[in-house]
Amino acid sequence: METAAVAEPGWYSLKDEELLKLRICDLGVRIEGSELEARVGELHAELGTRGVGLRLDCYLGDEWFSPGGVPAIAIPFYLAHPRLKALETRQMMEVEGGTPEWCLMLLRHECGHAIDHAYRFSSQKEWQATFGSPDTDYTPETYRPRPYSRSFVQHLPNWYAQSHPDEDFAETFAVWLANDPDHWRQHYRGWKALEKLEFVHGLMQRAAGTAPAVQRGRRISEASKSRKTLDRYYAIRRKIYAEDFPDFYDADLRAIFRDGQPGAESAAKVMRRHRTALVESIVQWTGQRKYTVSMLVRKLSLRCQELKLVAPQDPARLHFELAAYLAAVVTNHMYTGRFKRSV
Repeated sequence: METAAVAEPGWYSLKDEELLKLRICDLGVRIEGSELEARVGELHAELGTRGVGLRLDCYLGDEWFSPGGVPAIAIPFYLAHPRLKALETRQMMEVEGGTPEWCLMLLRHECGHAIDHAYRFSSQKEWQATFGSPDTDYTPETYRPRPYSRSFVQHLPNWYAQSHPDEDFAETFAVWLANDPDHWRQHYRGWKALEKLEFVHGLMQRAAGTAPAVQRGRRISEASKSRKTLDRYYAIRRKIYAEDFPDFYDADLRAIFRDGQPGAESAAKVMRRHRTALVESIVQWTGQRKYTVSMLVRKLSLRCQELKLVAPQDPARLHFELAAYLAAVVTNHMYTGRFKRSV
C-alpha cells in the first residue's frame, strides 16, 4: 500500500519576495511531521537513557532559547520546513541548527536550561558554588573567553560555557547527556571541568524519579501567534547582527593595498572575487556568524572602492595580509563585542 504524498503548503512555490510578505503565524508550520520531530524524539530518547523521565515542551519560536523559569525549548520556526531553511540561508547566509548534528547539539544545550528551570537547580547553594551566581551580569556577546581553559567543557563554538554560569551549566549538561560517563571521564581527565560533570551526574541521579518543581509555563515568542511578517523578522535580525560594524579603517586598508600601480586591478574587485573564500575561512576559524563576517567584507570592499585603492603586484602577500587583518577584526568583535583596531 502506497503512502499518500504530503501536500506542500500554499506558500511553498512563492518567490522569496512574495514569501517575505507573509506573517509567521500564517505559515502553519509544526514540529509534528517535520524533520524536527525526529530530532526532538532523539533528545527525549537520550534523556530516557540517562534516567530522566521528564518530557520537555518543545515548540516553534522565533529563535533558539528556553523561556526563563519554564521547562520548555523554543526551536526556530524556519527549521520546520526545507523552503523556510532555504529562505533563511539566503537571508542570513546560514541556518543555525540546520543539520541533524547541529540541531541536536543546540537541543541538548537548551535542554540544560529547561531542566534547570524545571528543578530550579540554580537556586541551590551547591550549584552556585560549582558554577557561580546566576545573577551575574549576562553578556554573552561581549565575554572574554580563555581558549585554553580547562575549567569548562567544550560543546558549542566560541567557548560558550565561559559566557555565564547558566551557560556553563547548560553546556556541561549537554556533554553529560550526549555521552556515557566512561567517555566524558576519559575525555576530560585532568580538567577542572570534570568536577562539574561529576556534579551534574550526581545532581541528575538524585533528581531521577523526583517530580520537578515546575512542570509547565507560558510559551514565549510562539511562532503560531507571531503576527510579524517574515520581511520584518529578517530586518530586525540583520540589524541586530550588523549594528556594530566598524568605522572604516582607511589607514589599514591603504597599508594592505600599498604598492598598487596605476592601471592595476581595483582592490574592491579583488575583495569581491575572493569574498566567498575569505568569509568561509574566517567563519571556520573564528566561529563568528557568517552574516556578520560577510557584511564586514562587503562594507570594507565598498570602502576600498570609495578610496580608489588598487591591488599590489604580489597577490600572495595580499591574500595573507587581507585574511589576517579580517580575522583580527572579527576576533576582536568576538572577545569584546566591538569591531575595533587591533593595534
